[in-house]
Amino acid sequence: MSLPHDVEVVDTMIWFPTPTEAPKYQMIQGALGQHGGDPSSSPTSYLFSNGPSLPEGRDPVDYTLEQMAKFNIGRAVVDVALDPAGAGAAQRHPDRFIASCSVDPNLGMEAVRQIERLHREFGIRAVSLAPAMMNPQVPIDDKRAYPVYAKCVELDLAVFITVGVPGPRVPMAAQRVELLDEVCWFFPELRIVMRHGAEPWDDLAVKLMLKWPNLYYSTSAFAPRRYPQSIIDYANTRGADKVMFAGYYAVGLTWDRIFTELDQLQLKDDVWPKFLRDNAYRVLGLAPASS
Repeated sequence: MSLPHDVEVVDTMIWFPTPTEAPKYQMIQGALGQHGGDPSSSPTSYLFSNGPSLPEGRDPVDYTLEQMAKFNIGRAVVDVALDPAGAGAAQRHPDRFIASCSVDPNLGMEAVRQIERLHREFGIRAVSLAPAMMNPQVPIDDKRAYPVYAKCVELDLAVFITVGVPGPRVPMAAQRVELLDEVCWFFPELRIVMRHGAEPWDDLAVKLMLKWPNLYYSTSAFAPRRYPQSIIDYANTRGADKVMFAGYYAVGLTWDRIFTELDQLQLKDDVWPKFLRDNAYRVLGLAPASS
C-alpha cells in the first residue's frame, strides 16, 4: 500500500484500542451521561463494529505507536479526560500525543475548572464538545457552552465540535450547522473545528467557512471514500487551509482502511501537506512541523 504523501501526518482524532468492543461502548456511554444498563442498549451500540481491537497482552499505547509508524503518523490528538489510556500516553510521549479533553457544559463552572486543570497538568491544546450526545443535550449556541468557549479563547485552545446528523440514535437539532454562525460571530478569536461530517449540511459548512476565518473542518468518523464532495472541492480551491485530517482510529475505522482509501482521494499535490499536517499544527497552536 502506498501512502498519499510523504509528509509526517498529524491525526486530529484517535482513541486507543481496547481488547473487545464492550469497553468502548461503556466508555462512550458513560461520557454521554448514559450511565448503567446494558451497553447493547446504548444509542451507540450499533456503531463501531469494525474498529481494531487490542491484541491480547499488548499495551494500548505501545501498540498504537507501532501502528502510527506504519502510516507515517508523527502525532495524534488524544483525549486525556475520557480515554482511559489518553492521560498516560500524553505523559509518556508528549512528542507524539497532543492532549485534548472532552467536557460537558452542563457541569457549569466545574467544566471550566476541568479545562484549567487539564491545561496545567497536560498542556491540552483543544477541547471537544458533542452537543447531541450530552445528557441533557447542549446545542452548539446554547448559553451553557459559552463559558467553555470563553475559557478556550483565554487559554488559546481550539474547540472541536461535532456537527451534523449524529450517527447514534439521538435527536439531531443540537448539532445543526447553522448554530455555529452566532458562536463564530460572538467569539471571533475562537478556533472552531467541525467534526463528524456536517451532513446533510456540508454545503452550509463550506459557506460558513468562507464567511468565518476561524472556522475549520476535520474528516473524523468518515472513511475517505465517504468524504462529502463539497468538502473535497473546497479543500482543492479556497479551503486548502481549512480542512484537516482526522482518522477516528480504534473506534470505527482502521488506519489500514483509511490510508488505502486516501490513496484514491482526489486532492491537489499542494493541498496534501496542509490537509495531512500543516493545518492541524496551525489550528492547535503548535510549532510548525518541519518540511
